[in-house]
Amino acid sequence: MAAGRPCTASAPARPPTGLHIFAIAFTLEVSVGKTNTVMALNNSNVLLPCIFITCIGFQDLVFTWYFNSTELVAALSPLPLQIYHGKIKSKATEPIRIWSNPRVEFVGSTTKKENNISIVLNSVEFSDAGKYTCHVKNPKEKNAQHNATIFLTVVHKMVETDNTVTLIIVGVVGGLIGLLILFMLIKRVVLFIIKKTQDGKKECLVSSSGNDNTENGLAGSKAEQKAPPKA
Repeated sequence: MAAGRPCTASAPARPPTGLHIFAIAFTLEVSVGKTNTVMALNNSNVLLPCIFITCIGFQDLVFTWYFNSTELVAALSPLPLQIYHGKIKSKATEPIRIWSNPRVEFVGSTTKKENNISIVLNSVEFSDAGKYTCHVKNPKEKNAQHNATIFLTVVHKMVETDNTVTLIIVGVVGGLIGLLILFMLIKRVVLFIIKKTQDGKKECLVSSSGNDNTENGLAGSKAEQKAPPKA
C-alpha cells in the first residue's frame, strides 16, 4: 500500500550511463480530519468525514468504506463489512454509488476544491460502535492505495462538561485584575494630591522669604540715612 508522501521529484545520486533520470514520487493520501474519534448519541445521525489528496489527479478512482475490517479489496459485490462502495470517473464528475448500506448516505463532493467522500450513518445503534475505514484506490497513480480510520463511540446520553471550576478561576482572575486596576487609580490620585500639597508649601515658603528680605532691607536703608549726632 502506498503511503502519503510529498509531491516532489528527485534525481538519483549516480544516474546510470550518465543520463539524468528523474523519478516522480506519486502520492495518494487519505485523511479523516484532525481527530480520528467521534461520539454519537444513540438513534442519532453521525457524520464520518473523509477526504483524499492526489498530486496528479485521478481517473476511475474507487473508494470504499469498511466497518470493523481491514479488508481493502474493493470488489463490485458488497462484502459483509462493506458499508459504502463508490467510483469517481474524473474531477469533473460527482461520485457514482455502486453499493451502500441502507442506513448510509453519501454527503461528499469531488467537483469542488476538496475531494470529499464523507458519509453519514443514520439512526446510529450501540452495535454501530467501532472502527470505520475509508479506503481509496487511484488507477492513475499505478493503482496506488491509501486509507484512514475513524473510531465511533455510541452513548446513551451525552456527558455535560462541568465548567464550574473554570468559571470560578475566571471570576477570581477577573476580580484580581479589577483590584489591581483600582489600586493603581488610588495610587495615582494620592500621588497627585501629595504633589499638589508639596507645591503649595513651596510657594508659601518662597513668598515668606521674600517678605522677610524686603523688611530687612528697608530697615537698613533708614538706619544708613539717619545722620550722626553733632558734638
